[in-house]
Amino acid sequence: MIPIYLDNQATTPLAPEVFDAMLPWLKDNFGNPHSPHVMGRQAAAAVEVAREQVAALLPQNGRVIFTGSATEAINLAFGAARTRHGRDQIAVIDTEHAAVRDTALWYRTQGFETTLLPVDADGLIVLEALEACLGEKAALVGAMLVNNEIGTIQPVEQIAAMAHEAGALMLCDAVQGFGRIDLPQQADLIALSGHKIYGPKGIGALWLRDGIDLPPLIHGGGQEQGVRSGTLSPALCAGLGAAAKLCADRRQADMDHIVDLSQRARSLFGEWSVNGSLDQRYAGNLNIRRDGLDVARLMSDVRGVAFSAGSACASGSGRPSHVLAALGLKPAQIKSSIRLGFGRYNDIDDVEQAAHLINQAAEKQLS
Repeated sequence: MIPIYLDNQATTPLAPEVFDAMLPWLKDNFGNPHSPHVMGRQAAAAVEVAREQVAALLPQNGRVIFTGSATEAINLAFGAARTRHGRDQIAVIDTEHAAVRDTALWYRTQGFETTLLPVDADGLIVLEALEACLGEKAALVGAMLVNNEIGTIQPVEQIAAMAHEAGALMLCDAVQGFGRIDLPQQADLIALSGHKIYGPKGIGALWLRDGIDLPPLIHGGGQEQGVRSGTLSPALCAGLGAAAKLCADRRQADMDHIVDLSQRARSLFGEWSVNGSLDQRYAGNLNIRRDGLDVARLMSDVRGVAFSAGSACASGSGRPSHVLAALGLKPAQIKSSIRLGFGRYNDIDDVEQAAHLINQAAEKQLS
């Protein structure tokens, strides 16, 4: 049986329109986009069309660099901290995705001073803590737009303004918000991913504000503006571009649909507590807990629904969620929390059936 898919924060299904946009570049149009002949030029043109489609959703005063993932884009972006001579301090929110958080902690081993900024019980950054750590040596501040585990929307514009006042750059992980909600116009670096917006896996992008330099992350032939060597995949680029355009065209319709699903889900999970802010959150993410549950057992019992207990990237580590821990939840509460992610291709029936199966299994476990 194919389960009801409610894990759209982990990944999204490929949009049919995206598949159609990719197919020609997987079959007959196989030219290397870096070759000078006609097939190469055709592939290169497809890449540039995709770049423009992605850029249309981003601030105007910058450029788009294609990467293999958002994680790669974030690692590339962190290189900007190395160009801030005399500045060796990095600050990121404690609830950041591991792509940001663990990279920031790795920079600590390279001589940088890394601060993990606290959040309140709703998962929102404590701005006073950010202000206190911003000094004359601040190089980079990292803040994600929408938290991947609890859906909290951070005040990224305010964070960027504070970073700039201290002379630091601001990196925004916009993976969960790109194509869905407004992006921070003051950010200096913005990372995004294809497979979170109904596009293909294996491609992401970094938006870089004009005037900011980056050291190369991958050395070699000097492709992709000299910072990310390697042959680009026209098919993946076309897929990301098509997915971005589709998000732009469908943004309001998608949001209205997601809000309807979220409201119905909240009514069906009335016995559960919501983790994270109730109002400053992306509606497609519902992280809830019910005290006394063993979520690992619950997920095993409910095979008819694909949902999660947190980030897919950390699910195999055995570590409890650092995001829920930062909210002040106790270990038992963390172990009783689940994440439901609603997407474009879900419907009310999916939500109602999933709620029935999950609540039925939860009641049985708690009885």
